[in-house]
This record gives sequence, structure tokens and C-alpha cells, in this order.
Amino acid sequence: MAVLLDNGSLAVEISTQGAELTSVKNKESGYEYLWEGDPTIWGRHAPNLFPIVGRLKGDRYKYRDKTYFMTQHGFARDNAFELVEHTETTARLRLVDSPETRSIYPFRFQFDVVYRLTDQDTLGIAYAVTNTDTHDIYFSVGGHPAFKVSLAEFNEYYINVDPQRIYPTAQLVGPYLDNNIEDSYDAREPLQLDRNDYRDDAKILRTDGNPTTLVLSKKTASHGVTMHVQNAKYVGIWTPYAKDAPFICMEPWWGIADTVDADSNIEHKYAINRLAPAQTFTGSYSISFF
Repeated sequence: MAVLLDNGSLAVEISTQGAELTSVKNKESGYEYLWEGDPTIWGRHAPNLFPIVGRLKGDRYKYRDKTYFMTQHGFARDNAFELVEHTETTARLRLVDSPETRSIYPFRFQFDVVYRLTDQDTLGIAYAVTNTDTHDIYFSVGGHPAFKVSLAEFNEYYINVDPQRIYPTAQLVGPYLDNNIEDSYDAREPLQLDRNDYRDDAKILRTDGNPTTLVLSKKTASHGVTMHVQNAKYVGIWTPYAKDAPFICMEPWWGIADTVDADSNIEHKYAINRLAPAQTFTGSYSISFF
């Protein structure tokens, strides 16, 4: 089912499958900002990642001496959400635990994804995770929106990051995080898009919960996007290296893949979020389109 939002300037479409943003169009020009989701390249638009971000070692983890299996980025993106609130400019979609989810993730939860057109050109996205269990739950959450770029002009696009400072980066070895590798990105210069930068997967900035802004554009472009990330621990930048993909993802994450030396106990997982009963975690970001 498609959920439509409209503020007179932007037309937004959201699927109840995964609560995924599937289209953002400028109503005056008809310009589409999101990747079309061609399955021969990457069959998604802007999946929501929960209850993990990235890969688990061997796609498995342990909790209370039992082993559970879960694939990359978790199950929320492949589950149907319920539309619980809808106005012309807002939508709240909800996923709650079920026997199926508890077979791979033994926690009771409520996961809300909230979309809000806040002004003429801005869409706000918020994640609210509520612990409906009787004990602590453990989770990660994140966004994965893919923005269209011209394939022929891919290397002419750049991303400006603000504050303009040196950011520590998180390094993946295969699909796993290696905290023993130290590197950094100097945001005092624009990040020029180069497909070779994604040979080893995403480029990941450690933002440590600090407000961060990313602007995707090119010098001759009349369109672009500005992402304001409020409190994420990481921002991933990604495009598939092995394919000529005309998109770039800018991804706010509250969590990350397993480390290379992870012991697979979810209670020990690096950068995992722990939430007490009846408490709610909130993470948010917004995207302005120009």
C-alpha cells in the first residue's frame, strides 16, 4: 500500500512494506530525487534498518545461551507496517513484535517510523523504538536512502560535510568492523564521489551523536539534497562498487556491523543500544530537497 504526502511543493510516497520511502518529487519540475529501485542494480529506495545495522558474524548472535539467525540490516525492511496516523503532511507507520519476529529476535518491541513534511522543501524522518518487554532489549536502527545522480557525471558530484573538521572513520574488513584500523576523513575539503572509494563497502564517519549536515550536489546541478542528522553515532556513504549505479546513499546509523572479534553475544555487541522496559529511544534526521 502506498501512503502519500503532499505540501504543495513536494509529493512523497511511502510504502507500508518496510515503511520505506519510495519517491520524493518536486511538484513544479517533476524531478524525482530518489533512486528508482531497479532490482538488477539495487532493488531498494530507502530501507529502514532494524533491529541491526550491517552484518552479524556468520549472520547469527546469541542471547541467554540461545543462538539466533538474522541477515544483514535486520527484518524490518521486509515486513509490513501498519499505518497508524496519516494527515496530508504526516504519516506514522508501526511494526510490533510477533511470533515470527520473536523466533529470530526474542524481544517485544514497538518500532515507529514517522515522516513529516515540515516546510516547503523538507521531509523529517524519526525512529521511535519502545521496549514493550519486561526486561532490557538490544537493538540498532538506521536509514539507508539512495539519491539519484547522473551516471555520466558521477565523479562531478560531491558531498560537503558540516561541521568542517577531521572525522574519525570506521573501517570495514569484509562486512565487519575493525576498530584496530585507524583512519580519518578531512571534511574541510568536499568529498568528491569516486566509485573506487566504495571498493571495501561504505565510507563511514564516526559522528558520535553530534549534529551533522551533508550536502549532495555538483557545481552545475540545479538539484541536490541536504541531510541534517540530529543524533546518529555514524553516517555511512555508499554506492555499489561493482555496478554502474546512478545513486549515492547517505545513511544515518544508530549502530553498526559486528566487529571482526565479536563474541556474538548481543549484550556485548559493539555500539548496541540498550533500552529498559517501558522506555522509548528516538533518533531523527531530515532531508531538504533543492
